[in-house]
Amino acid sequence: MDTFERAVERSRALARDGPAPTTLSRVALGAMVLLAGVHKVLDPGAWAVYVTDWLAPWLVVSPETFMLVNGVLEVGFGLAILADRYTAFAAGVAAVSLTATVGYLAVVWALSGRFGDVLARDVGLAGLALAVAVAALRD
Repeated sequence: MDTFERAVERSRALARDGPAPTTLSRVALGAMVLLAGVHKVLDPGAWAVYVTDWLAPWLVVSPETFMLVNGVLEVGFGLAILADRYTAFAAGVAAVSLTATVGYLAVVWALSGRFGDVLARDVGLAGLALAVAVAALRD
């Protein structure tokens, strides 16, 4: 057996004996939502840059306050996902929120060329959130 075949065998053993893909996905989503929420609470101004001039008037509050409130909610949803409590609901909220964000960012990117990197990332995160929500509903 050559080095590549041994590496493949070891990888298969790790995959077989390690955490389930649904657990890995749930923990990754929960960590992302929690960390994003904590950062929004600590530095809402860093996130307010994603609010465009044409969106700001539609918000009931300032962009910074909007991000702060979202951050507090995300901390709660992230903790719920990590603790595997109300996972379907919390991941569903994350999926809807990220899908709406993807729609918004797609418009911004099409109109101004801004935030394409964030759009690309959030497409994957929306898919991850949807997968975690569906997996939780199946359990």
